Parts: sequence; C-alpha cells; structure tokens
Amino acid sequence: MATFSERFDGAFSGILRWHQLDAFWERLRGDAEGWYVYQIGEGVPEEPLPAGELIPFIEELDALLRREHDEDFCGIVYVDEPTDPALIKVYDPNNLGASCGSSGKRIPPRWVITRIPPEPVADDAPVPGNRRRWWQRLMGRG
Repeated sequence: MATFSERFDGAFSGILRWHQLDAFWERLRGDAEGWYVYQIGEGVPEEPLPAGELIPFIEELDALLRREHDEDFCGIVYVDEPTDPALIKVYDPNNLGASCGSSGKRIPPRWVITRIPPEPVADDAPVPGNRRRWWQRLMGRG
C-alpha cells in the first residue's frame, strides 16, 4: 500500500457536479469505518474518526461547501479512486488560489479524509479563525 505522502501527491479525480458529490457522500456514509479526518493546519489525528461521527462531519462539510462555494458546479473535492477511495482532498471555497499549482504556488486542501494514517501537510498560510472555530466546534474541542 502506498504511503500517505505518495497517495497525497498522486493522481486525483475531481468531483465536478453537486449531484456527483451527493452520490459520493452516500457511498462514504455506507462505509463509514476507518476514516481519518484532518484539517490542514491543525493537529494530525492519531485515530480514525468513529463511524458515528463521520456522517455528521460529512453533513457539516457539505453544508459549508454549498453555502460558501456559490457555483452551479462543485469542482473542489478530489478523490484518489472514485470507486474505492482511500484519500479525499477538499479545498476551502475561500482559499482556492490555483489548486492545480498552475500559479506556481501550491495551495493545499483544507480538509483531508483518508483511510491511510495521515502525515503533516505543509501550509504556509495560517488557518483562518472561522475555520479553526468551525473545526473545534465540530470535533468537540471548542
């Protein structure tokens, strides 16, 4: 199995339409065991999120994405393997930059959902206060 870093830097497919994201979240809801949830800029989780907590996280994340990415397309969620995912990258609608790296500056995703134990991901930008508070509330730390 590839390491987290190898998989993180590998090829990803974008989920381009909101209805595709709905179907993808439904697939995750049906297989909610063993997922680590990591907000870049916060501590790396040492244990997977309990299955009962993954579904509310997905619902909160989906609501945030739809509220703050006011577009008729999604295009900010990427998955390593659409039919059998192990790593999902979710970009912050308020810090998209050029997520593909075409600007010369690589913008990391804000959230990573992974079956592979995560490793720290470098991000030069500080985590915005609203994202930190959202995360802490969601993870029961605030």
